[in-house]
Amino acid sequence: MSFKIVSSLSIYMASYIHTVYLCSIMSENRLSKLPYSVLDLAGVRAGFDIADTFKNSVALAQHAERLGYNRYWLAEHHNMISVASSATSVLIGHVAGHTNSIRVGSGGIMLPNHTPLIVAEQFGTLATLYPNRIDLGLGRAPGTDQLTAFEIRGERFHSPQHFPQDVLKLQQYLGDDNYDSKVRAIPGEGTNVPIWILGSSTESAHLAASYGLPYAFASHFAPTHFLEAISIYRNNFRPSAVLKEPYVLSCVNVVAADTDEEAERLSTSLKTLFLGIVTNQRRLLQPPVERMNWSDIEEAAVEQMLDFAFIAGPEKLKSQLNSFVSHTKIDELMVTSHIYDQQARLKSYEILADVLQR
Repeated sequence: MSFKIVSSLSIYMASYIHTVYLCSIMSENRLSKLPYSVLDLAGVRAGFDIADTFKNSVALAQHAERLGYNRYWLAEHHNMISVASSATSVLIGHVAGHTNSIRVGSGGIMLPNHTPLIVAEQFGTLATLYPNRIDLGLGRAPGTDQLTAFEIRGERFHSPQHFPQDVLKLQQYLGDDNYDSKVRAIPGEGTNVPIWILGSSTESAHLAASYGLPYAFASHFAPTHFLEAISIYRNNFRPSAVLKEPYVLSCVNVVAADTDEEAERLSTSLKTLFLGIVTNQRRLLQPPVERMNWSDIEEAAVEQMLDFAFIAGPEKLKSQLNSFVSHTKIDELMVTSHIYDQQARLKSYEILADVLQR
C-alpha cells in the first residue's frame, strides 16, 4: 500500500512538473514571437533642452529599428514641461525621415483636439511620404488639463461626445470611396492609414470592438481597468474589413539594466516623474537618486500607477514578462522607458529586445 501511494505521488508530481515545463515552454515561445514596440513621450530632461530631446528621439528610433522593434509611436500632450511631443504629426515625420523601415505613428492623436479632415490630411501626407510605415492611434482624452483643452478646442470644447462619429469620418476621408464627395482629404484619400483606438478605461474598448479596430491600452499609467477593458474588447469584437480577430497592444513601463539593483536605481527617475503627477508638482525628468523621499501615501499612489512596470535585470525581466504575457495573452507589447541617461535608456531597450528574442 505504501509503495502504491509513493508511486501514485511520484506519477502525479512527474505529471505536474511536465505540465509546468510545457506551460513555461509555451510561454517562452509566445514571448519570442511577440511583436515589440516603443512609445516615446519625448521626455525633456533636467539640464537639457528640447532640441536635445528630439535628437535623443531620433537616436532611440534608429536604435529600435536595428533591434527589431515593430513600431515607434509618439503621444500628443500639451502644457507639460516634461513632454515635447505636442506637435505630434510633425515629430512623427521627423522620426520617419531619419529611419528606414520601422513603423512610426501616434499613440496617440487626441482626435477631439482636431477636425477629422485636418488629421486625414496630415496623416495622408505622412503616409504618402513614408508608404506603409505610418500608424494612426486615436484617443478621446485632451492630453492635457481642462483649461488648456479649452484653449485648443474653443467652441468645440464638447467634441469628445462626437468621437465615435469622428472616427468614422476619418476612415471615410482616408478610404478609397470618398472620391465623389464634396469634401475630400488631399493628400489622404486612398492611403487607408491603419487606425487604432487607444484606451485608458473601459469606454474605448466598446468602440474598438464595435468598429473592428485594433485596441491599444495605456497600462503604463492607467493599469486599473486594463484587464477588464481587454476582456470587454475581446468578448464584443466584431470582425471588420481591416481586422478579422481582436488585436490587443499593451503599453507598459520597462526599466532594464544589467542587474536588478541598477534597474531599481534608474527607475527612481520614473517614480519621481509619477510622484509629480500625484502631487501636481510636475518637473522635468530628474536624474536617479539613491533613495526616494516620499510619504507612505505618495508611495502607494505611485506604485498603483506602476502595477504594470517591469524594473529588473535580464533574468527577472524575462520571468516577469513571461507571466504578464501568459496571463493577458496580448498580441503586442509596447514599451516606454523614462530613464534619465540616454545611454542607459538605449541599453534598456537593447536588454529588452534580447530578452524577448532569446
